[in-house]
Order: sequence, then structure tokens, then C-alpha cells
Amino acid sequence: MATTAPDVHFLLRHPAHFVALGFGAGLSPVAPGTMGTLVAFPIAWVLDRYGGDVVFAVAVGALLLVGTWAAQVTGRALGSPDHGGIVVDEIAAFLIVLYFVRGNVIAEIAGFVLFRAFDIAKPPPIRQFDAALKNGFGVMLDDVLAAAYTLLILALWRWASP
Repeated sequence: MATTAPDVHFLLRHPAHFVALGFGAGLSPVAPGTMGTLVAFPIAWVLDRYGGDVVFAVAVGALLLVGTWAAQVTGRALGSPDHGGIVVDEIAAFLIVLYFVRGNVIAEIAGFVLFRAFDIAKPPPIRQFDAALKNGFGVMLDDVLAAAYTLLILALWRWASP
């Protein structure tokens, strides 16, 4: 069943939809990718406070794996492999950024802005992977690459700062 605009009924119809649509963030009529990215903040705070490094890393890895499956199932149901409402990729990838910059509010904010910019602009090779891989793995990969670019810029910024 192809749907152009998922709703709450679609969200709750299958666990994959609930995960892929970012627990509801992907239903936002305005900037669902940004809303999904914002969902990563409270998740990171909880993981950092109650889980520590290992739990945080395992949770991110698990979300990447489950998100790949969820994006595949939900994209197929929506008739679009990378539907705008699928935001688990933003959540998981931005959690990678937050893992490395947590506790530094300036770096978290800068990371958010950079991540969204890279996710939207899709500089090479992100655009090429996004165009070539029309499945759950491709949905997740382009955002993981945006997170890598973000971390590279933040590392260069830190290195260049006195």
C-alpha cells in the first residue's frame, strides 16, 4: 500500500514504521529531518547519564541495524525508499556525532547545524551513494557519511582552536 503522507495510523500499524518515522517525529509537516535530528538529543542525554560509553555505543549500533531494516520496510510501504518522513537515519547518525561531542554544548549545537547542512547539501560522495542505493542501507549510509563530515569539521575546529 503506497502512502504519500504517513499518518498516526500508519505510524502505529507496524513496529518498523514506528522506528523509521522516528517515534512520530517524521510525521511533522515541517522539516521532518530536522525534527528527527532533534530527537537524538534526549536519547543521547539518557544514554550518557544512565548508560555510559559502552551502552551508548551499543545502542547506536543497534539503532543503525534496526533502522536499516525499518527504513527498508517503511520505504517499501510508502512507495518511496527514502521518504522524507523516514527519520531514523537522522536520529542514529546524529547520535554518532553526539557520542563524540557530548558534554560540550557549543560543539553539540555546531554539530547539529553542520549535520543538517551536510544532510541537506549531500556533498560528494554522499549524493552519489544516495542516488545509487535505494534501500534501507542507502537511507542510513548517507546520514552516517554526513555525521562523518560533521565530526571531521568539528575535529579540525578543535585542532585549530587555541
